[in-house]
Order: sequence, then structure tokens, then C-alpha cells
Amino acid sequence: MSGEKTVADWKALAEKELKRPADTLIWHTPEGIDVKPLYTAEDLEGVGHLGTLPGFDPFIRGPRATMYAGRPWTIRQYAGFSTAEASNAFYRKALAAGQQGVSVAFDLATHRGYDSNHPRVEGDVGKAGVAIDSVEDMKILFDGIPLENISVSMTMNGAVIPILANFIVTGEEQGVSRDKLSGTIQNDILKEFMVRNTYIYPPAPSMRIIADIIEYTAKEMPKFNSISISGYHMQEAGATLVQELAFTLADGREYVRAALAKGLNVDEFAGRLSFFFAIGMNFFMEAAKLRAARLLWTRIMKEFEPKKQSSLMLRTHCQTSGVSLQEQDPYNNVIRTAYEALSAALGGTQSLHTNALDEAIALPTEFSARIARNTQLILQNETGVTKVVDPLAGSYYVESLTNELAEKAWALIEEVEAMGGMTKAVDAGLPKRLIEEAATRRQAAVDKGEEVIVGVNKFRLENEEAIDILEIDNTAVRLSQVKRIEETKRRRDSAAVEKALARLTEVARTGEGNILEAAVDAARERATVGEISDAMRAVFGDHAAVPKVVRNIYGKAYEGDPELSILADRLKTYTEAKGAAPRILVAKLGQDGHDRGAKVIASAFGDIGFDVVAGPLFQTPDEAADLAVKEKVQVVGMSSLAAGHKTLAPQLVEALKAKGAEHIIVVVGGVIPRQDYDYLLEHGVSAVFGPGTNVMDAARSVLDLVEGRLRND
Repeated sequence: MSGEKTVADWKALAEKELKRPADTLIWHTPEGIDVKPLYTAEDLEGVGHLGTLPGFDPFIRGPRATMYAGRPWTIRQYAGFSTAEASNAFYRKALAAGQQGVSVAFDLATHRGYDSNHPRVEGDVGKAGVAIDSVEDMKILFDGIPLENISVSMTMNGAVIPILANFIVTGEEQGVSRDKLSGTIQNDILKEFMVRNTYIYPPAPSMRIIADIIEYTAKEMPKFNSISISGYHMQEAGATLVQELAFTLADGREYVRAALAKGLNVDEFAGRLSFFFAIGMNFFMEAAKLRAARLLWTRIMKEFEPKKQSSLMLRTHCQTSGVSLQEQDPYNNVIRTAYEALSAALGGTQSLHTNALDEAIALPTEFSARIARNTQLILQNETGVTKVVDPLAGSYYVESLTNELAEKAWALIEEVEAMGGMTKAVDAGLPKRLIEEAATRRQAAVDKGEEVIVGVNKFRLENEEAIDILEIDNTAVRLSQVKRIEETKRRRDSAAVEKALARLTEVARTGEGNILEAAVDAARERATVGEISDAMRAVFGDHAAVPKVVRNIYGKAYEGDPELSILADRLKTYTEAKGAAPRILVAKLGQDGHDRGAKVIASAFGDIGFDVVAGPLFQTPDEAADLAVKEKVQVVGMSSLAAGHKTLAPQLVEALKAKGAEHIIVVVGGVIPRQDYDYLLEHGVSAVFGPGTNVMDAARSVLDLVEGRLRND
């Protein structure tokens, strides 16, 4: 038709409106995808997946034919509240209010295979999740929750063997045989070595543990998902969506190979593999990511020649982003979470957790958890989004994004494959380095205001009202747990426990038998989580990562910026006066392995001009003080993301004093509620940098402290 308009016509009109080239509207994303302001049918030429239907290979439009039109996604809220009693009360109330499954968050002591009475976990017990030391705790956790009807998801990797063993025994003692238990255990250790760091054993024995769990569950627990291959923590650590997609699927490929090496048939376990992705604020790209994930997983699984079509399906749980939540103007987090939840639904998730508005600073309160759950109930029941299967299908933009994400992720998957697979890539440090570079690059973009976060670096309130948050009495929880451990040990048959633990160690040593099966026997005799973990530690040992810091990422982003030049001049003046640049130890104390913040600070401070010492993970305050003295630092920067700061920071200050090093300045940064600032300052901390702190501002403040100490000296 003569009146039909072309893209060239649109471009001319656009440039007339803009008074500049239309290409200036192109969005250069962190994934290396150039998002155009206009998409048309021309962008879909050559895209091979168009015309596919839901429920059929390659499942881009969903693993089930009817998707939410037949049954909505499962509302599965992730929670753990310090004690088994408190968590149980929350689960029961949430189930009565419409939640459809239980998802358990464990404390960091449990994640790392320590009992609550271990001296290394004094500041971690009951923080960031529920403390579980034995079957007795697990029985309380699920008291009154019918495990034959309710599926249970457990985010556990390091101590996966004792936790799953305790769950199986709890089912037995509730009268539910293991073949009737349903749910998922995360069991994704490669991701731990990349980003989350709640590992215990080195990679090789950890992979053996995973294979044993897949074998045991395939034979004994047909309704239970033996692994949840998790990209969530990669995105939370700073990965781009392409990196999250590629590394998650490459992990999955590695786990399939490990199971096949045990002699299993692929169709015996493929249907029990599940995935777990983060959903951030890039709305359409997140939806496209889930569609691309199903496409690529089908491609990967075809390599293993399964006989069942269902073995090709990618099934996934999603969780809205924790990193996108902000301490500043926190009610904005309700809005962020709602958009992310809608994106997950449009992408075709099978289950979903929505974060609460206060999770940037603490575990959610009952009030905030209700809003988070109701976000999903409203989405399912009031918006009409469940009425149509894959409503974004055919969108020029979304289909183009799906295709481009798939292509870029596949190229990275092939790079990993060329290294010999994901285990070797992890050993070589490739995924960790790329993710840390991406995290540092994004932090620079936020600090410079190039990436807008409402209420943080733009539209910020002059005065913010404090909100009520959940406060955990760490000391009381720990004393309660220790008392229960002592009571459990007093009542059990010690000889039977020792025999079961010796058997577990023998299975670990020889490879003859199944590790999970032996652990179930030990748990039945009331061996604790720490004892079961130690029985394997005796053979496998502990994994110890060597901290490495990426360089020339943050500084490059600020290249030529006057803000950096002024700060660099100040650092130069200090260096000339003292003969060396100010030296800072970036320390991670307790069992918190989330090191994104620490790595970004170490990298950025190094680029700015500080002399940075990156401390190892899992230090005690005394060990960090020893390292600070040995390295002759002026400042210790303690990074805290798991609520242990009120215990660990004062202990660090006292440890430095005890070593005659009270001249060393202590600052604390991370997930620190404002109401805790005064407590920390009163206990010897010189400065507190909460969530959303601009790194350049933090660097200036630390230099102010160092220069003030220099003047006083």
C-alpha cells in the first residue's frame, strides 16, 4: 500500500521529534545487548524458535501446555526465623493464609556444618535463618505440617547431607515414608564456589556428594527434586543476565554428567532436576531470560539422548531480587517486588518467592511478609495474567531478546565447555572473575548516577522515617540451641551414634556405599549436623578459597572524572607524608560467605589508590585482628551482610585492643539497620556505611579518618 510506513519513515519522524539521531536512544545493557527504541517484524527474521507451542520441545512458551490457565504457579515463600519454633509458627500461619509450599532458610552456622555450640559461630546462630542441629530441631520445624501433602524446598548446599538426612528421618517419625516426601533440596555446590561460598568440602568430594544424593533420591524419593541448579545467587553477586543464564545451565550439564557417571539412566533423574533464577528490575529481559533458559536446556539435554520428552524440560523456581531492594525509602521495595513478580509470571516460572520490603536490612517481619505473599495472590487472582498461556509470545521485542540472550549465553557455555566443563572453569576462576568484574562495573554505574535507583541516587528523601524491623536475640537463640543439643546427646545411645558415624566416614573414605544413606542412619541415632559434617571432614577436609580482587574496573569507569582526581590528589599527599598509601584490610567475619560487597570495596578502593589487603572468608574477630597487626594496616573494614555485626564488630575492636593495636581504625559496612549505628559507634567502631552507600563517599570518609589519626599522631 502506498500509505504504508517503513522503519526509515519512523526514524525520520523520531529524529524530528528528538532533534538528534535516533541511535542515541539505544540502551547499551550490561549483557552487551544493544536495545533499540523500536522493534519490528524485521528483527525476527531468521529467529528459529517462532511458531513453537507451550508444552512441546523446546518448551520456550512453557513446560506445560496450559501453564497458568490450567494451574497457577506455586506460591512458595522462603523464610527461617532463628528458631525452629518461630519458623514453624510462621509456616503454619502462611499455609493457612494461602501459601502453597514451605521454603526453608537456614542460619549460616547450619549452612557451614557447625553445631550451634561451636566457638566459630557465636555471632551467626539464628541469624539469617533457622538454626538446625539435629532431628529434634527438624521435628519441631515441621510439627503440625503434613509432609505427605506439603512440598518442602530447602536452600542448603554445604551441609546438604545432614540436613536432607534429618528431613528424611523427620518424615519417618511423622509417619511419612521417604517415597511420599515432595519438595526440593538446592544441592548446587558449584554455584557456592563461584559466588555464595557456603561450602564445606573441596570441589571433587562435593561433586561426589551431589551424585550420591541424585542416586539415592532417584531410587528412594520419586517425588523429590534432588537438585535446584541456582542462578539466583549469581545475579545477586553481580552477574549479568547472560552470565547467570550461561553458568547456571553449564552447572546443570555438569551435574547430569556426574549422575551418569554413577551409572544412572538419564530418564531416571532428569525429571527431578529443577532450576532457580533471580528476577531483577530489567523487566522484559528477565521474562525473556526464562524463555531462553528453556530453549538452551532442551538443547543441552538432547546431548544425553533421553527417551522421555519430559527429560528435556527446564522447570524453575524464581525469587525476586534481593539486591534490588534498598534501605532508603523502603516502601519502594513493594513496588519493585511487584514488577519483578509480574516479570517472573510472564516468563513462565513454576513457583515464586516474593521478597519483603524490609529484607534489605533484616529478616522480614510478619507484616512485611504478608504484603510479599499477597503480592502474588493479587497477581494470580486479580490481574488476569493467568488467563492466557505465554502472553508475551510474538512480541517483536521479547522474541528478539529471547533469541539474543540465548545466543550470547550459548557462546559463554561453549567457552566453559572448551575449558573442560564447569568444574574446571570454577577451578580456574573464570566465572568468579567475570561476575566480580560485572558487579564492580555496576557499582560504578550506580555511584555515578548512570544507573538510576529511585530513593538512592535520585529522588532521595531529605528525611526518612525508621521502619520496624525484626530483631533477633542471637545470644538467647544460641543458649536455647546449646541446651537442646546437650539434652539430645544425654538421651541418645552414644555407642550407636559412634558406630553410625564411623560407618559414614568409611563410606566417604572408600566410596563403597551411598553417603546420604549412611547419614540417614546416623541422623536416626541423633548424630548432630556438626558430627555428621565432621565425619566427612575427616576424609574430605575443608575447602579454603584464596581471595583475589579484580582491578581496573571501578577506576576505569571514573577515568577523567574530577571527583576521582580530587580524591587521588588527597591520597597522594597522604602517601608523601607517610611514605606509603593508607593500608586497609577488608575483612569478612563469621560464617557469612556473601562477599559481593567486600569484593567491590576491595576492588574500588584499590583502584582509587588505597593499599588493600583482602582478608579470607570465615575469620573470627581474633584472627582478623592478628591479620591486621601482621599486615600493619591503618584501617579494618568489616563487611557484614548476615546480621552478625552487633556481636562480631565489638569483638574485633576488643581483639585489636588486646593486641596493643587500638590505633587501628575499625569501620563497618553492609546490611546494617540504622538503629544499630549508635550501638556500633558506642562500641568502638569509627564509621558505619549502610546499604546504598556511594563507594566514593565511603573512600572519602575513610581517608578523613586516616588523616585525622595522622594529625593526632
